[in-house]
Amino acid sequence: MNQEKFGRFIKEIRKKHNLTQKEFADKYHVTYQAVSKWENGKNMPDSTLIKQISEDFNISLEELYNGEFKNKKKKIIPIIITICIIAITFIILLNLFKSDDFQFKTLLANCPNFTISGNIAYNNQKSAIYISNIEYCGGDETEKYENIECILYEKNGNIQNTISSYKYNGKENITLEDFLKEVTFTIDDYEKTCKVYKDNTLFLRVNASNKHHKTITYEIPLKLDDSCNK
Repeated sequence: MNQEKFGRFIKEIRKKHNLTQKEFADKYHVTYQAVSKWENGKNMPDSTLIKQISEDFNISLEELYNGEFKNKKKKIIPIIITICIIAITFIILLNLFKSDDFQFKTLLANCPNFTISGNIAYNNQKSAIYISNIEYCGGDETEKYENIECILYEKNGNIQNTISSYKYNGKENITLEDFLKEVTFTIDDYEKTCKVYKDNTLFLRVNASNKHHKTITYEIPLKLDDSCNK
């Protein structure tokens, strides 16, 4: 600790609060000569007095020992940035959703061997798709695969449009059940409006290959619990 710097800081605190050396000395039951020695860096108050000064003037012990106030601007800037980000996000969301409140429809696996948790959220401007918790319930599936991919796509007649896909990138082989636990699809802006999904136009396809390059494919039609209007 720099004793001279500490002394100058004590003097700065005293003057900031419009106290004479005698008034400051009387406050801590010492002589004004003692305060003068503190301020000139020739002596220091004992630890009890330093703690009392810290409490009386709302100054941290770290600031006292360092002989300077912390840079308050460094604390304020991150706060300002955070507030700005929150405000901008709120404005964007407000403009995005102001036309209508979002409505939700549940997506189901139209296949006895799989269960899923999913939904479509939509208003009159856009729609979003979220799918998670895909489970295989077609029996004991103990085989491990080197490569597995799950693809979410839409089928209209002979045209297939891939919406999103999830691939296994691990080093060790994995069972189909363990792979599906990791799969999540989040599509924030799939269509500008929610289509009337019917005739199982949404699908999940799972392609799994073992070490012998044998591939097994599962097609999982998805359906809504109820159609949504355009």
